[in-house]
Amino acid sequence: MTAGERVVVVGAGVAGLTTAVFLAEAGASVHVIAEQVPGVTSLAAGAMWGPYLVEPKDKVDQWGQRSLEIFRELAEDPSTGVRLTSGIEASRTAEAPPDWATTLPGFRPCETTELPAGFSTGYRFTVPLIDMPAYLDYLLRRLDAAGGTVEQRRLASLADAGPAPLIVNCTGLGAQELVPDPDLRPIRGQHVVVTNPGLTEFFSEDTGLSPDLLCFYPHGDTVVLGGTASDGEGDLAPDEKAAARILARCVEVEPRLAKARVLENRIGARPTRATVRVELERSEDGTVVVHNYGHGGAGVTLSWGCAEEVGKLLSAR
Repeated sequence: MTAGERVVVVGAGVAGLTTAVFLAEAGASVHVIAEQVPGVTSLAAGAMWGPYLVEPKDKVDQWGQRSLEIFRELAEDPSTGVRLTSGIEASRTAEAPPDWATTLPGFRPCETTELPAGFSTGYRFTVPLIDMPAYLDYLLRRLDAAGGTVEQRRLASLADAGPAPLIVNCTGLGAQELVPDPDLRPIRGQHVVVTNPGLTEFFSEDTGLSPDLLCFYPHGDTVVLGGTASDGEGDLAPDEKAAARILARCVEVEPRLAKARVLENRIGARPTRATVRVELERSEDGTVVVHNYGHGGAGVTLSWGCAEEVGKLLSAR
């Protein structure tokens, strides 16, 4: 990739905007095309860094660690929406901690007295929490400062993004039709945003493959409560019954949340496949397309590492 070379990035979720920022700051002439700016699924994320339930592990570890380094730097500036926050991940069974958690600052097993009723094990650590509306706005400002441009429109195909010699496909679930990729499927997620009754630490339950999640992430005046993971469902309409169950699960762990006022529901469809796809291919007309999608619920966690991988693929083509 040479300085000033034109690149079209399709998609304005966290993968698309991060990739666009990385390429623009590397000297490319970047133009983003997306139906939604920013993408609604990324807006709906909680979001806590953690490479959970995503493959391939070796690449995910590399991408996640690189992103972690950058999020730690971003946390030094409050305007980014990123904060380093201490908290607990707990389990109702005797689960071992995930590998990635043991390397985080402040990692230690919890004392029994630190755990809510019904939980048998838990671990405390410090990790980046990302307030997604603020963070995506930060990425858009940073892209603008680097000379990138944004166009809001729906594409019928990736070819509609041209003419452009280089296209980066960060369309998330949209890649189902645009590629097309039949291996991609939605996992519906819903969060409930409430006023903060004074929480400063996060809590997350290791629920394994359950569709019913339990977590809360404080972001200043608000708290994001989670959540759901409904495999195969892509409907983005709010589910009031699911919201009530989310709130009830969180109140059981943190009673102060019972007095919180519900502000909104955030719903997204996590773009999920067996493995994350970061890969270069050439179309018959010579257009180079780099795919960067299929991150499941780890789009934020892998965003900077995958953006750098895209840059390497474009430079080595």
